[in-house]
Amino acid sequence: MTSIKNHEQILIVDDDPLSRKILVRTLLQAGYVCRESSDGRDALRLVRADPPSLLLLDFDMPGLNGAEVLKQLRADHDPGIAQLPAIMLTGHGGEDSEVLCLEAGADDFVTKPINAAVLRARIGTQLRLCSMRQQLQEQNDVLEAWRFDLEQDLAAARLTQQSLIPQKPPPLPGWEVAAYYRPVIQVGGDIYGWLRMADRRTLFWIADATGHGASAALLTTLAKLLFHHGSAESNEPAKIMEVVNNDFRSIFGARSFMTAMCVALDPENGRATAVGAGHPPLLVIRADGATQSFRSSAPPLGLVEQSEFTQIQIDLKPGDAFLLYTDGLYGAADGKKQRLDPEHLAELLQPRAPSAQALLNGILERLTPDQGNEPLADDVAALVVRRSE
Repeated sequence: MTSIKNHEQILIVDDDPLSRKILVRTLLQAGYVCRESSDGRDALRLVRADPPSLLLLDFDMPGLNGAEVLKQLRADHDPGIAQLPAIMLTGHGGEDSEVLCLEAGADDFVTKPINAAVLRARIGTQLRLCSMRQQLQEQNDVLEAWRFDLEQDLAAARLTQQSLIPQKPPPLPGWEVAAYYRPVIQVGGDIYGWLRMADRRTLFWIADATGHGASAALLTTLAKLLFHHGSAESNEPAKIMEVVNNDFRSIFGARSFMTAMCVALDPENGRATAVGAGHPPLLVIRADGATQSFRSSAPPLGLVEQSEFTQIQIDLKPGDAFLLYTDGLYGAADGKKQRLDPEHLAELLQPRAPSAQALLNGILERLTPDQGNEPLADDVAALVVRRSE
């Protein structure tokens, strides 16, 4: 214990030489290093030149008294000086004296005549508290540095993910495409896209990876690569899903998975072929107001080594549209409403909306919090493809 205390320096400030002598002897015996000062101005100079571990300060002194010295120290721009532990020594007993010491900025006080055991105990307490504050500050500094690095990483990941998500609809004469994407944090586990297939059809696809944040965002990056690879291998959505599933499992085994659905659309005649893997149902909105729901035929990608992907055939007439979305759309309400399901979502569709964007906006306005001012429960992605009338 003595070796630790030898690093703890106490500045004793008292205009009475005898009082200082007694205090120095008491604290030296306890293993502390001591320095002395006889007045307030000299104490300020000593503290600013070489801050001690603790300040033992007499309340009543000529010139600058203890309260005035502390007031200046507490206002110092250097946190190490402004937060210096200080114990006030006072010859006045009673609550009024205690209040005066604490209002002056003292961390504690000791009443004269000084009890050596009480003084040592209070010094030890204040030094321990100071050490704990320093450790907490160091931990906060480490956490702040970690938070800064994380924000930088997330910002970079956000830019990367934004570059993967299409910013403009594909050029499809006679068709309208509207999309929406909003992650819980800077990056998320949802992604969608479209690509031209070898047979001149357009493949619209959407995926939802497990988890949130940067790890899920990495999976979405992989998802885009896998769908492009799958489309290069085959023109059939079921085969594309099979390729994506096999590639996904070859990388992660069964440790990660993602839900997905894709629709291969022939823009010339409106015929579409869809297949889903553990994903929320594809919703088809007919121009006459009817809605249809087509469920996934296979489990999520990555769970099963050999999945059977069953294709769904859909004919889209003028005014018809289909909606691809992630399950974040179910839980995007404000928490006061019950979580939605595909049936309730279908009831919210507005088939007579003048455009694909208007149809999508009508859903989002009723389901998502107010334009990004409130947190989401999950990442949300949605894609509406509508045949012009």
